[in-house]
Amino acid sequence: MKIQSEVRDLSEVLVGRSFVDKKGEKIVLVQKLSMFAFFLMVAVVSRSEVSDLDVLGDVGELRPGVLEGFLHGQPVLNSAAFVPAPPNAGTALEMADVAANKAVLALQGTPRWNLAARDAELKFPEAAATFQCAVGRVISESETPVLNRLLQRSLPDFGLASYPAKQKYQRARPFLVNEQPICTPSEQELLADDGSYPSGHSAVGWGWALVLSQIFPEQAESILARGKEYAYSRMVCNVHWQSDTLAGMTVGAAVFARLQNDPLYLATVAAAKAEANKVSPTELPAKVCDVEANAIAFKAP
Repeated sequence: MKIQSEVRDLSEVLVGRSFVDKKGEKIVLVQKLSMFAFFLMVAVVSRSEVSDLDVLGDVGELRPGVLEGFLHGQPVLNSAAFVPAPPNAGTALEMADVAANKAVLALQGTPRWNLAARDAELKFPEAAATFQCAVGRVISESETPVLNRLLQRSLPDFGLASYPAKQKYQRARPFLVNEQPICTPSEQELLADDGSYPSGHSAVGWGWALVLSQIFPEQAESILARGKEYAYSRMVCNVHWQSDTLAGMTVGAAVFARLQNDPLYLATVAAAKAEANKVSPTELPAKVCDVEANAIAFKAP
């Protein structure tokens, strides 16, 4: 790269001057400038290496329709090591969980219940639309291929990290305790054998909210608010306790931090930002976002 060679030349010139100049103050100044030039060159080289990665290349599947994550091949983040144990029976936290669950049962059959069912969908292309209203543009493979890939590949990274703690604690889900319906009845048998704590969906939803806030910082508040509502949907659906969702959000944040060290993830984020700045957003039908806003407005008593 031209800029890379220019930075290297500048570094060599400044380093050379640091030996020629006899005055102490100038030597220190020039040495500092040479160090700055060196680190600038390293940054340029690193950015060049990241930009050379193929962010839309072929990717293996964990199962049909589920792409391998950015962290695939690395040990899964051990959530059991940092997520606290779920509340013990009879404690204030456990009673808060029970009270919150009783309150959200009143939302069954409301628009908020329907939104919770929609939020439960993790399959693409449907899942890509979850944060469209918060972002203010259509998110899809055809409209935003890089952003769509970013969400697809981060999905298993966020979700799978919840399983070490799930398997350790094997907490019973609310519907097994209160014997009330869930918003996705076709999944009830599967969920009955899947630990409640922490919430994998909440890890995914909050993780996606953090990722999207990285791409669209100007919409961070609305994106993060939608991420919180996504986690709340798991309570509304009667498949998670309140503390499950909070622990899941913690897992999502931990995975997000880990992703910041992955070159392909960072390259995909950079490409998604470029895509967002280059592509004119397709406006969403006002009715779609009105329906979502009205659903979110329904609150438990």
